[in-house]
Amino acid sequence: MKTIAKLLAATAVMGMASAVSAAETTMKFGHVGAPGSLFEATADFFAECSNTALGDKVEVQTFGSSQLGKDKELLQKLKLGQVDFALPSSVMSSVDDVFGIFEMPYIISDRDHMRRVQDAMMDTFQGAAEAKGYHIVGLAENGFRHITNNVRPINVPADLQGIKLRTPNGVWRLKMFQEYGANPTPMAFSDVFTALQTGVIDGQENPYAQIASAKFQEVQKYLSITGHVYTPGYILASKKHFGALPEDIQAELTDCANQTQDFTYEKAAELEASLLKVIKDAGVEVNTADKAAFIEASAPIYKEFADEVDGGQEMIDTVLGLGSAD
Repeated sequence: MKTIAKLLAATAVMGMASAVSAAETTMKFGHVGAPGSLFEATADFFAECSNTALGDKVEVQTFGSSQLGKDKELLQKLKLGQVDFALPSSVMSSVDDVFGIFEMPYIISDRDHMRRVQDAMMDTFQGAAEAKGYHIVGLAENGFRHITNNVRPINVPADLQGIKLRTPNGVWRLKMFQEYGANPTPMAFSDVFTALQTGVIDGQENPYAQIASAKFQEVQKYLSITGHVYTPGYILASKKHFGALPEDIQAELTDCANQTQDFTYEKAAELEASLLKVIKDAGVEVNTADKAAFIEASAPIYKEFADEVDGGQEMIDTVLGLGSAD
């Protein structure tokens, strides 16, 4: 009788658990970040904030390391409703040229500058995203990018001549490195370590947080501190599916996205110091590039963006004009 009673009690508990589970809405957050990356920290913070705020209404679950797909796959899965949130960065310039403004070398000077740009231009970015079926729930960060490779230290753009360099799938990043003389090769982030290890490519460019978490320091000889591009991260959803959520849930998710940006900026600043040491300690030779030489070599990219993108020159002028606080 005791055994039967235990079985009945266990069955009742399982039934209660199933009822609770069935009452929850599960939302999947996919990203390409490796364990220990800024992307992982960002997604996990957003999920924890959302789950705390929404209680048993919604559970946000995170899936890193491209488990739910690479960047372009995640963009498609958002529209299909197979994924609820993603954290794209450079790939957004392939969604709409408006996002290519962040591909302009050295156009963002620091995070305070980025906040001013966000305050002034968020309607523009949101409009571009929604026209393509997406909704920006909030902004986060990928960060300031630097170059690693196995050929030589990069001091000036000419040092990139002939180097096979992995870039994200963004047209303006490709054009930039072509202008510098490199041989840029678009490639999914999850494929980069093996490509570096086997010599398919010579190098890549990413923030310290992506370099160290993906362990690129194990297969690269040189790190050149260029800071050539600052890329935001976008906590992105489908316009259709996000818009179908109850308004209170939308509001809580948006609030958590705003809190996540504050967390991400603080975390990124911490990682910039600690992870550079990790990379150096792995035996990577580090040099600081000639920023002025890179800025001078970037003039044709600015001109091309201004000529080819509707409103491009106006965006450039606006962003540069926000470069210093009033």
